[in-house]
Amino acid sequence: MNRGGKSTRGLDRVRVAVHAPDLLAGLGTTSILGADERLKVLSETDLGPAEVIVTVGDSIGDGVFTFLRQVRAASTLKAPPRCVIVTDHFPVQVLMTAIECGMAALLPRRDLDSEHLVRTILAVSQGAGALPPRLQGSLLSQLERIQEDLLAPNGLALSGLSDREREVLRLLADGHGTEEIAAKLAYSESTVKNVLHRVMTRYGLHNRTHAVAYALRTGSI
Repeated sequence: MNRGGKSTRGLDRVRVAVHAPDLLAGLGTTSILGADERLKVLSETDLGPAEVIVTVGDSIGDGVFTFLRQVRAASTLKAPPRCVIVTDHFPVQVLMTAIECGMAALLPRRDLDSEHLVRTILAVSQGAGALPPRLQGSLLSQLERIQEDLLAPNGLALSGLSDREREVLRLLADGHGTEEIAAKLAYSESTVKNVLHRVMTRYGLHNRTHAVAYALRTGSI
């Protein structure tokens, strides 16, 4: 039985990998997570199916990032695992590196209770994230700099769509056909079709309607 009083036997449990440079911290975390029927802690020799990686330590450094990259590279899932980092010392300078390695949540090690950790793991497995306000602000600032210094000068945006792609999708959303879009943008029809094909292929979109929906959902148009 889990803490909610309902049995989870027979249901899919979230597969978790635990990493801790300190042996006792690793054993303690593994014991806590393994006691919850909503989770399945994987062996260190079989981390391929991991959905969430939990790292616990006094600080965050190259060793942790190396481990995260290795586990994500060896993942047998369609999407690489996301990470929950538990530490009291997280320098803002490594924020983007941590995100590149899959960090979705950062929790303080001091006074962290087991139920909070489990709830965070379950939320992260469903696509949620949890970052302290100071890191949220830093992340937004760094994304803004990336947009201004790297993407915008090359006609790109954080959504991954180029200016040309956004223009085509915007006109498509307004109800224009391929011929009309080509005329308005002074492109050939084949160019318009190629633009749409590249967008659909890149993001696994099924058709033009799906492409427009994606652009609207990401705020690109």
